[in-house]
Amino acid sequence: MTKKNLIVAIPDEVIMDKIYLIRGQKVMLDRDLAELYGVETKQLKRAVRRNISRFPEDFMFELSDAEFTDLRSQFGTSSWGGVRYAPMTFTEQGVAMLSSVLNSERAISVNIQIIRIFTRIRELLSTHKEILQKLELLEKKDIEQDEKIMLIFEYLKQLEKAKQVELDQKNRNPIGYIRHKKK
Repeated sequence: MTKKNLIVAIPDEVIMDKIYLIRGQKVMLDRDLAELYGVETKQLKRAVRRNISRFPEDFMFELSDAEFTDLRSQFGTSSWGGVRYAPMTFTEQGVAMLSSVLNSERAISVNIQIIRIFTRIRELLSTHKEILQKLELLEKKDIEQDEKIMLIFEYLKQLEKAKQVELDQKNRNPIGYIRHKKK
């Protein structure tokens, strides 16, 4: 068997389901990463703590008690199975740094896959951002056009009113002496 046969392919959807938005950042939890890497969570945490200088706060942070409580309530008690400590959360850069801490073949291949997914998500978000900006621009143009159309209608009403006044003036009964025409 070759090394590639030993590495299990993980569907992208499984990894994407393990990416959360916390503190305005896309992150992954230590327990999810440990599961994907095929190691125990405590083993992953131990490796990170031994190399803590590689993980500044923009790479990895631990959840506050409030964030941990919120996250635990989202999962329900059965899926967490008695976790007592707030998990470590890793940003995209932190996940990349994990590849230097965990050197198994599986960890390296999973890391590559995770980084590719993070990149795809970023590309999708930037594409959506561009589309939203274009829609806003179209909406502004639409509003400007609506204002111009309303102005045209206002001018048409004024012209119609002036025409009606002129027609009323022309059709009214004359006042004063009526001169008879001489025959």
